[in-house]
Amino acid sequence: MLAWDGERAVHPQPLFSAAGDGYLAAGLTRGPWDERLMHGGAPSALLARAVQAVEPGADLIVTRLTIELLSGVPVGRVELRSSLLRPGQRLQVAEAALSAGGRPLCLARAVRVRRADLPAAGRVPPRDRPDLPPPGSGEPLPLFAARKAELFYPDATEIRQVGGELGSGAVAAWIRLRGEVVAGEPPSQLSRVAAAADFANGLSWILPFRSWLFVNTELSIHLAREPEGEWIGLDARTSSSAAGFGLATATLHDLQGSFGVCAQSLFVEPRQAAAATTGTS
Repeated sequence: MLAWDGERAVHPQPLFSAAGDGYLAAGLTRGPWDERLMHGGAPSALLARAVQAVEPGADLIVTRLTIELLSGVPVGRVELRSSLLRPGQRLQVAEAALSAGGRPLCLARAVRVRRADLPAAGRVPPRDRPDLPPPGSGEPLPLFAARKAELFYPDATEIRQVGGELGSGAVAAWIRLRGEVVAGEPPSQLSRVAAAADFANGLSWILPFRSWLFVNTELSIHLAREPEGEWIGLDARTSSSAAGFGLATATLHDLQGSFGVCAQSLFVEPRQAAAATTGTS
């Protein structure tokens, strides 16, 4: 585990390090559902980096990022491939795929648009909810007291709750990465957003964690402007259906105000039922 100084990790590891033609995930990418698998925020941050880097046009702005989670991503070595599906000077679609041992695990597609200088286009409608209180006014989320290994939260991320009640289906919080996504590189703003947005479901849970699975099957992010700063705020909501699925949504914020939205489609099942069908899905 990491050394701690109060509430902050001291010199946290990068989430990933280059390993030949792939990347090696650190233990702190681990999620809460299964100690063998990553939290969705870790591969999402890596895929965000990948779609941004696709040439030609890496200077274009990603305005929409969708990540399909085809399977759980094991903590270990992963491979990435990326390509440009729709070339263009004003509008592009880029793709990145993550795999391990030849098995496809995640697929990301991003819409990228040219950067322009259009002051007259900068219009924002009246907000239906106020901006989030600042991170400094919030409280750290409870830590996983019984954890036996590093976890994406709290070892790789810091979270401060500023609204709502855990378990109510509606929570607001600020999230920031403690370290780098890939060793030797500062995280891009899109990687920060992707890492944080995957917490929408986990923050605004509405079913008890000990007795229910509510796992997101994908993550979709839409940006209205480019975010700024290391803190990403989520005003998150979750609803769950008796038919065994649900939806988590969040308005995304930086310290200047809201800048986009995200959504996650959820698979919902009692934990006992999940244990009985392990290996048959």
